[in-house]
Amino acid sequence: MRAAPTILHLDMDAFYASVEQASKPSLRGKAVIVGGLGPRGVVATASYEARRFGVHSAMPTAQARRLCPNGAYLIPRFSLYRQVSDVVMALLRELSPLVEPLSLDEAFVDLEAGGVAFDSRTARSTGERLRADIRAATGLSGSVGLAGSKMLAKVASEEAKPAGLLLIEPGTERELLAPMSVRTLPGVGPATGEHLRRAGITTVGELAEAGEDELVRMLGRAHGVGLYRMALGLDDRPVVAERDAKSVSVEDTFDVDLHDRVRVRNEVQRLADRCVQRLRGSGHSGRTIVLKVRRYDFSTLTRSETLRGPTDDPAVVREAAARLLEGVDTTGGVRLLGVGVTGLADYTQEDLFAQSAAAERDGAGGAGGTGEEAGTAAPDGNGESGAAGGPVGASEGSGAPAADGPPGEPEPAPERRWPAGSDVRHAVYGPGWVQGSGVGRVTVRFEQPGSEPGRVRTFRVDDPELDPSDPLPLVGDGESGAVGPA
Repeated sequence: MRAAPTILHLDMDAFYASVEQASKPSLRGKAVIVGGLGPRGVVATASYEARRFGVHSAMPTAQARRLCPNGAYLIPRFSLYRQVSDVVMALLRELSPLVEPLSLDEAFVDLEAGGVAFDSRTARSTGERLRADIRAATGLSGSVGLAGSKMLAKVASEEAKPAGLLLIEPGTERELLAPMSVRTLPGVGPATGEHLRRAGITTVGELAEAGEDELVRMLGRAHGVGLYRMALGLDDRPVVAERDAKSVSVEDTFDVDLHDRVRVRNEVQRLADRCVQRLRGSGHSGRTIVLKVRRYDFSTLTRSETLRGPTDDPAVVREAAARLLEGVDTTGGVRLLGVGVTGLADYTQEDLFAQSAAAERDGAGGAGGTGEEAGTAAPDGNGESGAAGGPVGASEGSGAPAADGPPGEPEPAPERRWPAGSDVRHAVYGPGWVQGSGVGRVTVRFEQPGSEPGRVRTFRVDDPELDPSDPLPLVGDGESGAVGPA
């Protein structure tokens, strides 16, 4: 415990939903739910307007739709969330070298280590300045807690929500904590909370009054001693600077179990490409490729392969993932697939396996067909065009070879997919986002951050003038002026 409230905890308010509201003017002040949209989807974040209906994170999306049928349900846009998070984390690092991120939207900061605060007055002014800087740089609000320990700073930021600041003066900790629920303390989840409730302990004050010996008897030494110290407001954990990432991975849960082996293989290839994009975006390469398969009965299998050296070559990762898939039994159906890379490094080693495979492909092209044909065995990384990140490939059960159709008849192009909330650009009307799609049509609202709510137009899903696009920044660098013709 410190004698001054110089540990800061920042928690952005309803982060994903707030980013969506900031980038989509027509959604400001409305219920927004971000998460999986299919039958098995789960809510990632709900705006404060949606929370009034009882919607919260980790709730099944189907249940959220029943509680809030008129809300806007959107897919997550993690690339944009990471961009905004990078801006916020950069502001925190201007305050101190000791920044401990907990997630994209949450972090601890040791203000004393940065020399920007030594007492309550300077800590409060630093927190207020940070909130203003975040608002100016991103257009979003964050809640700030200041205290003499990490636990109390996090409690303070939670109490300050939304868009507030709370400073806990040293010496007032027990008085502040006493009436709060035991669930306020880290490490008290539903099971521990229920165990304590049955013992007649529901508040932090009652937890402190129970005494260390009683809590040890009820919960075991490690947990009991830790909870008793936290109930007294005692927490000596230091702020630990950000550690390097240990792995990069992506995964998709499918609305309907995949049974077609060709479709499963195509999805693994697509995930491998997405994983490499994220790997390169973080400036890393990796040595171990990991495949994750969750089957129809919820059993989860993981397989891994370690290469001779680190790589960020999409062909190498695709080939390794395909080899791993060959050793997995997908009979009965697959509900989730994931591809990851571990053993990260900040350099890339030329991969002899990739060179060998490339040579074999070139040789195959010279022996029987063209080299171009031989090189198309794996997706080229553009398989997500038109899908804005959603699962792509042939529809389920359509994995039969093209040769089964009439001779010479071209294979029909798969229908383009437009998930709700994804970014698009029209050749005439400019940037917009998908409000919904179905029965061969896609509805787009043409607006952008900082504009007035835009107009809605409907197109065919295969309209050649409509394409997926990257998100526009929330503040600055946007396209000024009206959005498209009237």
